[in-house]
Amino acid sequence: MSRDTALVSAEWAEKNIDAPGVVFVEVDEDTSAYDTGHIAGAIKLDWRTDLQDPVRRDFVNKAQFEALLSERGIANDDTVILYGGNNNWFAAYAYWYFKLYGHRDVKLLDGGRKKWELDARPLVTDAVARPATQYVAQEPDTAIRAFRDEVVAAIGTKNLVDVRSPDEYAGRLLAPAHLPQEQAQRAGHVPTAISVPWSKAANEDGTFKSDDELRKIYATAGLDDSKETIAYCRIGERSSHTWFVLQELLGHRNVKNYDGSWTEYGSLVGVPVALGDEPGEA
Repeated sequence: MSRDTALVSAEWAEKNIDAPGVVFVEVDEDTSAYDTGHIAGAIKLDWRTDLQDPVRRDFVNKAQFEALLSERGIANDDTVILYGGNNNWFAAYAYWYFKLYGHRDVKLLDGGRKKWELDARPLVTDAVARPATQYVAQEPDTAIRAFRDEVVAAIGTKNLVDVRSPDEYAGRLLAPAHLPQEQAQRAGHVPTAISVPWSKAANEDGTFKSDDELRKIYATAGLDDSKETIAYCRIGERSSHTWFVLQELLGHRNVKNYDGSWTEYGSLVGVPVALGDEPGEA
């Protein structure tokens, strides 16, 4: 992949709003943002209720994903353009889901909602209803998803990238300040993980930094691009943004998103944890 195939510009998006076979999908951390105004024709996915199974605390299974996309009117051969607020934070999370279940043609709107609004492009509040489809998903692609045992085994042998804030990484904070209810049992990070906050990949207008800038960010942090990489955060949403950067924009191979992330790892019994601003030892 490259940015030419994984991203579309706001200019392209505005010209293709009504293009046949193109479906715009908004996914926001603030799940009420869509209702205040959205790109014409865009449908909404609620990351809490549509993409996660609240009982299993896991992402929706294959049958649930098929039912969701069928009900929202997305077909297997549609080009799906995902966008959202906060530098495409949860749009990247949804992108990872679409890739996980094998959707062929999915892209992010570079800059997301922020760039669209900065450009003063139109938003509407019209209700959107698309004809139902019969979506058929692939089996989950575990080549892009890491599990806890893989993470433990990767300590000291693979790239582990903690994309949370420096305070979360160091153990000074258990969860983002606005999400105190989502704390793990322990603070800190996975030993040998490097700290590269996810938002470093974005410009002020929400677009992604250039490939050269992105390569420098990760190289300076100590990422060895000859090794496999596992990215993690709190529940896998911020790390899906980093997964997108490394695999879809920079073309790294063998990059996985650990969606269990610190919510799971930080509450496990018997696994090692490092504190402080340094990666720590295996």
